[in-house]
Amino acid sequence: MNSEYREIASKLAEIAIIPVIKLDNPEQAAPLAEALVKAGLPAAEVTFRTDAAARSIGIISKEFPDILTGAGTVLTIDQVKAAVDAGSRFVVSPGFNPRVVDYCLDKGIPVYPGVNNPSGIEAALERGLDVLKFFPAEASGGIKMINAMSAPYGTVRFMATGGINASNLVSYLESPYVSACGGSWMVQGELISSGRFDEIERLSAEAVNLVKSWRNK
Repeated sequence: MNSEYREIASKLAEIAIIPVIKLDNPEQAAPLAEALVKAGLPAAEVTFRTDAAARSIGIISKEFPDILTGAGTVLTIDQVKAAVDAGSRFVVSPGFNPRVVDYCLDKGIPVYPGVNNPSGIEAALERGLDVLKFFPAEASGGIKMINAMSAPYGTVRFMATGGINASNLVSYLESPYVSACGGSWMVQGELISSGRFDEIERLSAEAVNLVKSWRNK
């Protein structure tokens, strides 16, 4: 596995929280990114759930180079190409699509596919991937499922996403098998669409402080 895959995974683990962002309008990308920077949360996973994804990634990557910007909900090779061309540093998918994963590996693009069962883990390990997205986290059994499933796969680390919020974030991070958590509670769509970037900054800062308090206890 290339060094950038490890480097990105290490940086995401250090940040611990990955805002999972759905943008309908690229013009919202810059003020959103500014709110994240002010909150001390230099990461963004912009999902390909809208046509604004690639342009938004481009804006954040260019105007806020200190933010570790990636593409989420990547389902096709064409989306991988669009994300990388726009400046995405990494790719995240909700499931394990062999064609997408193999394309990323062939091109040296850091990819973190989603899994929620042992078969998915073994498909990833076969390709040298041991940092994976666990999705949908809560619906798939949450932290209990992660801890139980990790028994035979002790070297695998998960970025848990799906149903995670301020009330259960720390319980996930406390697991030795969880390296980071993805969430949208601090970047909710209605906050973005209504321009409430001050509230996004507040919620993001709150999340950062939760991680700091957990690490310092």
